[in-house]
Amino acid sequence: MPDHRPCIALTLGDPAGIGPELVARLLSDREAVTQARIVVVGDRWLWEEGQRVTGVTHRLPELDSFAEARQADGPALLPVDSVSRDAIRYAQVSAAGGASVLDVLTRCLDAARAGQIDAICFAPLNKLSMKQGGLTHEDELHFFAEYLKVDGYFCEFNTLGNLWTSRISSHVPLSEAASFVTLYRITNAIRLIHDALQAADVGEPRIAVAALNPHAGEGGTCGREEIDIIAPAIQESTSAGYPAQGPFPADTVFRRARDGEFDGVVTMYHDQGQIALKLMGFERGVTVQGGLPIPITTPAHGTAFDIAGQGKASVEAMRHAFDIACRMGRHYQYRFT
Repeated sequence: MPDHRPCIALTLGDPAGIGPELVARLLSDREAVTQARIVVVGDRWLWEEGQRVTGVTHRLPELDSFAEARQADGPALLPVDSVSRDAIRYAQVSAAGGASVLDVLTRCLDAARAGQIDAICFAPLNKLSMKQGGLTHEDELHFFAEYLKVDGYFCEFNTLGNLWTSRISSHVPLSEAASFVTLYRITNAIRLIHDALQAADVGEPRIAVAALNPHAGEGGTCGREEIDIIAPAIQESTSAGYPAQGPFPADTVFRRARDGEFDGVVTMYHDQGQIALKLMGFERGVTVQGGLPIPITTPAHGTAFDIAGQGKASVEAMRHAFDIACRMGRHYQYRFT
């Protein structure tokens, strides 16, 4: 009988962080292991270190290349030589660690383009290490988009359980955020989160759009972006088959979403949604790279240098990131140019 499970590349993240131990713990979860074909991608010594820290042992068969990934019966290891053990110290930013992450992720992107894997779930990385190690983009999402030749709109989704957010601007100074409030960016953010939610098994997504100004502009007395830009963008999206509601004051929309009224919220700048989600469940949040031709997910909490190597890290967000990668990996069809 054909095996329709998605093939997921699972990376170990920054070598100085909690990533290796998260992956070791994740593979101890039998339910997680059985829902996909899993390829752990990383240095052999780093994978062994993750097991040592957690006190678990996984005897994974080793692959010679991604071309063998779909033939593996269970989780397998694709060992790479991206960084030496001597170059890494726990909880320390380093060019060596960042270069390792870039090397591993690039290999995974190449495998995705070749149709050898269906999704990527990467353990937490450190942006400063990556920039010291050669990243010239503002973040990993822009690196992914350029490498995969994405010419359309893309943005990060942040999720917490069944609640997703997208945003029209990300890692930009707050003083510039209002300039990103455009019809084009709002309609595309609505479209992307609608399609991503459907790929994650939400049949008819209920999407809210947050206002930019206090009290949603208070009828224009506290800013006109809601009247001139945001409301028309919502109307245009709804007419195009991507129904959305709003704009709603940002200080109340997340309470309504928390109570189950919405599946997704489109926010106007980075912290507008991030603060709300992290208050509701910091250790369970997931980041999904939106607008790419392949699902890419990761825990939202970061490398946790303060507890790296101590065996204390919670695997909950990593498990949620893996689950989303599996659900979306079953639905997406990829076309690369």
